[in-house]
Amino acid sequence: MEVEETARKYERAERPGRYTYADYASWDDENRYELIDGVAFMMSAPSVEHQRIITKMLRQLANFLHGKKCEVFVAPFDVCLNARGDDDDTVVQPDIIVICDDSKLDKKRCNGAPDLVIEIVSPSSSRHDRFRKLNKYLYAGVREYWIVDPDDKILTVHVLEDSKYVIGAYGSDDSVPVHMLEGCEINLSEVFAD
Repeated sequence: MEVEETARKYERAERPGRYTYADYASWDDENRYELIDGVAFMMSAPSVEHQRIITKMLRQLANFLHGKKCEVFVAPFDVCLNARGDDDDTVVQPDIIVICDDSKLDKKRCNGAPDLVIEIVSPSSSRHDRFRKLNKYLYAGVREYWIVDPDDKILTVHVLEDSKYVIGAYGSDDSVPVHMLEGCEINLSEVFAD
């Protein structure tokens, strides 16, 4: 399937209608979905490069967080952004999340905004991650949202300040501070190493 066709497929609802987490949790068609305002979007399988980047970022975050209060999780892991549990109509599965308030966790999911969200974009998910989900993360109060572009080897960081995101960009040789985790830095030369 061509890149543009894959991107168009991602943009439209694969299950017409409006849904909540309760509906979403009952689907057993072996596909992964996200709900944005009740509309279902099917997710494509991640590439090998996507998985490598997740692993390298996860390793650095997990090492830093060892023995600390915050926890790191990887997809597939449900996040009900509006904190409405089974009635939530916005359910996402970010690639990596950090949660510092364990009261947001139940046995199935995170209820409410994670502190840090990291998405690794692909041609099929770029628009979804850069616009649709960015706005949802902003309004939900995600303190820090990172968008990793594996093709261009660029990281865009959005830090929440005064109800809006302040944006910074980093290249493949940079060490990037995690603003919400004092003392934590992610070494991009390790993340983007071939």
